[in-house]
Formats: sequence, structure tokens, C-alpha cells
Amino acid sequence: MSIKGKAYIGGIFEHPTRHAVDKSLPQLHAEVAKGALEDAGLNHKDVDGYFCAGDAPGLGALSMIDYMGIKPKHIDSTETGGSSYVIHVAHAAEAIAAGKCHVALVTLAGRPRAEGGQMRGMAARPDLFPEQNFEAPYGGVVLNMYAMCAMRHMHEFGTTSEQLAWIKVAASHHAQHNPHAMLRDVVTVEDVLQSPLVATPLHRLDCCVISDGGGAVVVISPEIAGSLKRPKVKIIGAGEFSKNQMGGKVDLTYTGARVSGPTAFAEAGVKQSDIKYASIYDSFTITVLMTLEDLGFCEKGQGGKFVSDGNLISGVGKLPFNTDGGGLCNNHPGNRGGMTKVLETVRQLRGEAHPKVQVKNCDIALSHGTGGSLGTRHGSATLIMERE
Repeated sequence: MSIKGKAYIGGIFEHPTRHAVDKSLPQLHAEVAKGALEDAGLNHKDVDGYFCAGDAPGLGALSMIDYMGIKPKHIDSTETGGSSYVIHVAHAAEAIAAGKCHVALVTLAGRPRAEGGQMRGMAARPDLFPEQNFEAPYGGVVLNMYAMCAMRHMHEFGTTSEQLAWIKVAASHHAQHNPHAMLRDVVTVEDVLQSPLVATPLHRLDCCVISDGGGAVVVISPEIAGSLKRPKVKIIGAGEFSKNQMGGKVDLTYTGARVSGPTAFAEAGVKQSDIKYASIYDSFTITVLMTLEDLGFCEKGQGGKFVSDGNLISGVGKLPFNTDGGGLCNNHPGNRGGMTKVLETVRQLRGEAHPKVQVKNCDIALSHGTGGSLGTRHGSATLIMERE
């Protein structure tokens, strides 16, 4: 079933906190839900679909439905890490197209900073991950697995640390205009290269921040969209893919975007050259570079040249990206930062991004989420939206 033009983004909200020492996880979910519904001009009684991932506390969707006092007739708690919430927007559009619901609420929240940088997952509960008995003895953790991908990319294609640094530089140019961003200082390539090595070849400034916070999206039917006064942002294409270990036959030089991207572009009926803005999941600089290649914005192995010399900076480069500062500078609430990619994409399409980073004539834009680890298994989700 195609979702092209069958669902719209009605409301969005991003929590301003980056350190939620005074708020519980359910409270963050409820506050972002309230904000997104108010942005749409709706209330909790209008919600008939609810979507969340593994960051939701207790019994997930079941617990949050009780906590927020909503009565959905369709629920989805798909968990694919950082790609979860990009997938949820697409799944909400599918549910709306199928007549399962008309107002779908999607909420994300996380408190890893308040909890001392701890993220729930493999390290916390290895008994829940069947692969851990085979992989844990080799010491694979998120940081060194991404570093391994960066090393392989450099070996195969001649990518350099200087090229990766340009991604952080672009993010910092945008973050300076975001009053909520954790890192607002503009950095140079030299600043990135002079920051401490944390896992060769990645430097500290090649890594995302760890923050608390959250966000929410309200996905609505065309009939509901027509009755609201908010700018209309239409969902026109989506794709998802899971790249796994394949019995050890792993190619570290590509991501799941190689499949999710073409699927989304085909459904949307647009080309890479039609995309005015891209929100790309940026757990590390190498994540962005490889994703841009696999989405088809440049040939495989040419990502280093593509991101160099400010090409990702709004008003300067060929493809503005992450104009809120992204995970590299703004926020990364838990390991599901794909939600923030959707939020900034909608702002750009509405013309509501900061004036210093708003992309001119932004009518078609893309969000992409990555969840898991590029070095092992991960989910990829691509979403293309259009201003109507």
C-alpha cells in the first residue's frame, strides 16, 4: 500500500530540556505529547493511534496510554533503535491510509544524561540479546564498532579524518543559532582533529552529545489536515531495512540506507536532486558520510569529497543538513534520535527553522534514522516529505 499523500504531519514538539533531573520519563513523554497536540490544534481526546519504542517506561505503549489518558484503537511499539521513530511516522501513515486511525500520536523521551550516561540496551541486559554470548567476549561496543567502519571506509576509499571533521563543522555552524543546543560554539576542522582520539580514527568531536529530552509528532489524515490551520506537510515516501550480520559476511562500507533510501525515493517519485534539505542521523560523523552515499547523494566512496568545504552548511553548501545542530551538537535523547530528524525536517518544510539556517524554497525534504550499530546489526528508515 502506497502512503504517498495519504497522511500529513499535523503537529510537532521538541522538549527544551537537555538535563531532566527534575522530570520522570513518563512525564517527558506526556509533556512532548501535549506540546505536539497543541501545535496541531488538537487535544488528547482526538488521539486514536499511539506509537512509541523501547524508551517508553513500564509496559511501553500500554503504560503510556494509561498515563496520558488517551484511548487509541491502534498501537505500535516497533523497536529498531535510532530508526524507530522515523519508522513510526511511516507506520502511522500506513495505519491512517488503511483507515485504522485518523490522529496518530508518536512520542519519544530519554534521560541518559540524568542517569549518568547509561542507556538501556545490550550492556544493561545481555540476557535479552541472544548474540551477546558470541560477540561480547571480543569487546565490541558502540564506539569502537563505528570506528571500525570509519577505518574500513578510509582503507577502501581514501576517506580522511579532515573530511569527516567537516560534518561536525557544519553541525556547529547550525547549532550556534539554536538556544537549546548543548554545544553552540562554532568549531573548525583543526578543532575536531585536535580533540582527543577516543577510538581510532574517531575523535571526541566526531561523536554525538548525550542529552535528556524528547519529542513528539502528530500524524493525521488528509481530512483532519484540511480542518486545521497549520502549514500542510505531506508524507510522500518511506522505506525501511534491517542490515544484519548475515553469518559473518559483513561489508562494513555500506548501511541499510542502501535499501531504505531507494524504496522511499521510488514511492515519492522524486530524485536526490529534488531534495532541498536532509536530516541525517548523526551518532558519529562517519554515520552521516556513509548514509549520504547510500541514499544516493553521491557515489559510494565519494562521501568524503561530498561533505568537504562546507557543503552541508545551510546557505553555503549543496545539501544543508541537520540545521538544528543534530546529535553532534544539539541533543541526542537516548539512542533513538531519529525523532529529532523528523522534527527539524518539518520545521524546514513549514519555513519555521531559525532564519539564519532556513533553507530557501524548501519544498521537499528527507529524514533518515539509523538504529543499532553500523558495525553489527542496525535498522535504517528513510522518510520523504513535501510542503503542500
